[in-house]
Amino acid sequence: MSGGAEEILALLRDWDAAADPEPLVIETSGSTGEPKRVLLSRDALRASALATSDRLGGPGQWVLNLPPSYVAGVQVLYRSVVAGTVPVVLEDGDLAAAWQQMTSDRRYVSVVPTQLYRALEDGSVSALARFAAVLVGGGPLGPDVRAEAEAHGVTVVQTYGMSETCGGCVYDGVPLAGVEVRVEDAGAGEVLLRGPVLFDGYAGDPDRTAAAFRDGWLITNDLGHWTPDGRLQIDGRADDMIISGGVKIPARAVAAQLTGALAVRAVEVVGVPDPEWGERVVAVLATNHPPTLAEVRAAVEPRSWAPRQVVVVDELPELANGKSDRMAILELARDG
Repeated sequence: MSGGAEEILALLRDWDAAADPEPLVIETSGSTGEPKRVLLSRDALRASALATSDRLGGPGQWVLNLPPSYVAGVQVLYRSVVAGTVPVVLEDGDLAAAWQQMTSDRRYVSVVPTQLYRALEDGSVSALARFAAVLVGGGPLGPDVRAEAEAHGVTVVQTYGMSETCGGCVYDGVPLAGVEVRVEDAGAGEVLLRGPVLFDGYAGDPDRTAAAFRDGWLITNDLGHWTPDGRLQIDGRADDMIISGGVKIPARAVAAQLTGALAVRAVEVVGVPDPEWGERVVAVLATNHPPTLAEVRAAVEPRSWAPRQVVVVDELPELANGKSDRMAILELARDG
């Protein structure tokens, strides 16, 4: 998939109407390494679109506020095709103006966590509050950010998924219709997925395709657990686990503590090689009010998880789809 929103929308309309279309090929963001070319069938995309419509309370009209060639943007356009509505393409960032252009009774928008945070910062959150639902995915959403948005009247729906699952397939911790979730351990363990929304494989890479599955289940490389009320909670990626001084440290959990305790716009926590510790825990912070290392360490429990270095930047590097560029952030941490 490539091209502008109108071009891709026209392609999706023809593809949906075709008798037996070939799968779409969507490239992943490559946030943690080499991008992959994901094959998505019409059956999988349609199952995802219909399940989303059912979960949100019915079909509606969408604002495209994301790059159109990545899976989240493709889904906004394809949901519009399935619903028979015309999406509004946001070009100038004015959500209020986009909402005014819409004609459906039910109006939806999909954003990444950074976009929601910025809406709170610049005061445009009131526009988000007018939508029937605001899907937030593509990365971890801080509980404080969600709570603040909901206090402004925003109907937040936190999504979890990936290109290989046609985008979000678990909404607010509850799988969409037909989607199955398995957590390998009773506590925090590896998350596996199964259902009609799964991809057909990686284009031209049968070995990588075979390695992505275990007994018919997609291996997500994410770690998670079930909450007491039966919802899936994602704790981080298996490759986000830092081993420092023999202690296993979940990077996402540390970042979540720092986000809640410090005046920061965004946080990433990574491990870099260290002769003494094996891996040194580094907090990369986007903030106008740099904390001291002592303040950062005091915000983390247990103390054995606390960062040993802080790097302050104006903004965290991002990929085209709004996700954090983990490789660039790791380079920042290495450079200090």
